[in-house]
Amino acid sequence: MIRSIIVNNVKLVLEDEVVAGSLEMRDGVIASFSETRSQQPAALDGEGAFLLPGLVELHTDNLDKFFTPRPKVDWPAHSAMSSHDALMVASGITTVLDAIGVGDVRDGGHRLDNLSKMIDAIRDSNRKGLNRAEHLLHLRCELPHHTTLPLFEALMTTPELALVSLMDHSPGQRQYASLDKYREYYQGKYQLNDEQMDAFEHDQLALAAVWSQPNRQAIAALCRERHIALASHDDATAAHVDESFGVGSAIAEFPTTLEAARASRHRGMQVLMGAPNIVRGGSHSGNVAAWELAAQGLLDILSSDYYPGSLLDAAFRLAADERNALDLPQAIALVTRNPARALKLEDRGVIAEGRRADVVLAHTDHGHPHIRHVWSQGRQVY
Repeated sequence: MIRSIIVNNVKLVLEDEVVAGSLEMRDGVIASFSETRSQQPAALDGEGAFLLPGLVELHTDNLDKFFTPRPKVDWPAHSAMSSHDALMVASGITTVLDAIGVGDVRDGGHRLDNLSKMIDAIRDSNRKGLNRAEHLLHLRCELPHHTTLPLFEALMTTPELALVSLMDHSPGQRQYASLDKYREYYQGKYQLNDEQMDAFEHDQLALAAVWSQPNRQAIAALCRERHIALASHDDATAAHVDESFGVGSAIAEFPTTLEAARASRHRGMQVLMGAPNIVRGGSHSGNVAAWELAAQGLLDILSSDYYPGSLLDAAFRLAADERNALDLPQAIALVTRNPARALKLEDRGVIAEGRRADVVLAHTDHGHPHIRHVWSQGRQVY
């Protein structure tokens, strides 16, 4: 049975322009679009709202929040996954890479404890057709720990695995090149006194000295062998970028300085920044502002990171920001076409005939984007 949906009276956000018209979805793909209104009486009236490609999210920690909504609270997997998926589509995200941490975590070990449970939930809900968005897997590998490589080796054959990022949050590295910032963050997060913080810092330095480089080289080599996309994380210097590029990273996640962003672009890496950074007007940790990279022409991809609703909001804010030269199609590409291409997902991310009918209907009547409807492969999911 042919399933056809026509969305009429919309502003189509194409790759290079915004045009008024209509779009037809048929059997899960975009069948056609036109710069004229459809005369079909059954067509849905978009009331002049924007129709844009479904958002593609490469890095969100959101799933973890539903599995552990409070410390020491483990939520049932099917409920957690369903609630997470609902928030994704309500945010306009139709392709989501659920970022799951691999390696030691101090705060109760809940990420480690939930690792298999979360991955099983993603796979089971995919297999049963329960998800409204398409869920893939992003493994965030914390390098300074002896468990990281064995866990990665056990998980690297997971069919949903689409991206691996290499992280080193030890003192003096990447995001925490400043030891004062490192101590300020972890003392605040874990309520450590000076003596406890000294011991924690000593332990993390010892782990990093033993495991960071061997794990970096080993995991990167396995990703290259298996053709798994690799990302750096929190690079702060040109030397960091050279190291990341040298092991095969194609995406630069959250460079913390203008120097690192420039070096990443020079190496041909796609620069990914956080959408919350745009919405809030800057980095919450004092790193380079994402709008500044956009103004310098150094921003390729946005990720919602810890706040799914920030993704579409940030794209519209960038398009309205006179400090950079991005028009709306270019800003929307940061959350659609560019992340899709970074993972070689060529069937989505743009409004074009034959592409997946992942589309979002959104208006800005009240000064900010508000999502009315979302379709995933032609099926209305919101």
